[in-house]
Amino acid sequence: MKITKAVIPAAGFGTRVLPATKAIPKEMFPLVEKPAIQHIVEEAVASGIKDILIVTNRGKNSIEEHFDRTPELESHLEKHDKLKDLEEVRKISKLANVYFLRQKELKGLGHAVYAARDFVGKEPFAVLYGDDVITSKIPVCGVLAELYYEFGLGVVGVGQVPRDQISKYSSVKIEKIRDRTFRCNDMIEKPKEFQVMSFYAILGRCILPYEIFKFLENAKPGAGGEIQLTDAMKTLARNQGMIAFEYEGTRHDIGSKLGFAKAFIHMALESREIGKDVRDWIINEVK
Repeated sequence: MKITKAVIPAAGFGTRVLPATKAIPKEMFPLVEKPAIQHIVEEAVASGIKDILIVTNRGKNSIEEHFDRTPELESHLEKHDKLKDLEEVRKISKLANVYFLRQKELKGLGHAVYAARDFVGKEPFAVLYGDDVITSKIPVCGVLAELYYEFGLGVVGVGQVPRDQISKYSSVKIEKIRDRTFRCNDMIEKPKEFQVMSFYAILGRCILPYEIFKFLENAKPGAGGEIQLTDAMKTLARNQGMIAFEYEGTRHDIGSKLGFAKAFIHMALESREIGKDVRDWIINEVK
């Protein structure tokens, strides 16, 4: 079955980047000319996704407005012959069928994904974490979807994490199948040192079968007192097995101050419009 649906959890408070997130959702932080959430949606679309559910909460209406039409702005741009800008603005509302669901209580990533069960139905679906913007030559979500078609199992995108950082992430138990591709039959969220299974952690992307909702329905609060998606995937991995893939590309954690700064600089350097000027400026600043 072709994967055409994606869920983007974007309901967190963004406490790591306060006070900026008091009024502006971190997902709307600009990465040069586009907000972070648009980069994530565009990755999904480039991966063949047609229907996207963004799970939000109170105070994040600007995300919904960004993907809507803006007749007044469009009229202004057309009147002043700013046709390139007009095309870019109109394109946003046509990227995909984008839906929104407000999470009434913030009980964790697993709870946010479980809220999407009616939207997903009985289909496999992609999850793209709202904090993680990934720059890559080939859309990571699409690569994971191809692996789902090949193996018929849920797939997690992973990367190696330094030993002193693994306790902030998850740790997955893996067995190599081929280059960058592993079988995964266990995992743990935010492990203590003696619980570490490997220094591979789930980083921002996964493809899940609809059966995940059965495990989320019975999930108990885990690390941080929240319903963890990793705990439900752990049960899935132990019961059915999963595939872990070490994707190529650069992951940017825009939910942290340093991560956002790196993401902005990285994309500014890659920009055709301002990349050279930014590079020259950085060289002079460093001097």
